[in-house]
Amino acid sequence: MKRQEDVELYQLLENEERESFVREREEMRKLAKQQMLNVQEENKRNYDKGRKESRKYEEGELVAIKRTQFGPGLKLKPKYLGPYRIVKVKRGDRYDVEKNDPSAEGPNKTSTSADHMKSWPE
Repeated sequence: MKRQEDVELYQLLENEERESFVREREEMRKLAKQQMLNVQEENKRNYDKGRKESRKYEEGELVAIKRTQFGPGLKLKPKYLGPYRIVKVKRGDRYDVEKNDPSAEGPNKTSTSADHMKSWPE
């Protein structure tokens, strides 16, 4: 038959083991989080090494925008559409552009980023 002291001792050991488990788990979580942050920081550094600052365009400049839709019959068409005039400069290297020549191929108005644009040859 179990004595009361044995039951209390068993409960004390069980509580201590539970608290130890919770402490170790929290420490492991903190360590895992720190390791993830370190890996993310290293990945960002490596990505930024090969990235150059995008060109800044101003309102009224003529640009060509990259064709982003692909499909059959477009393989031999030009990779850039234009000329487009920059109507509005937005934040984050984004621009609203409007077609300068209505007879040219492409959308009349669109929004695009600097990495999908290049200056229109004068």
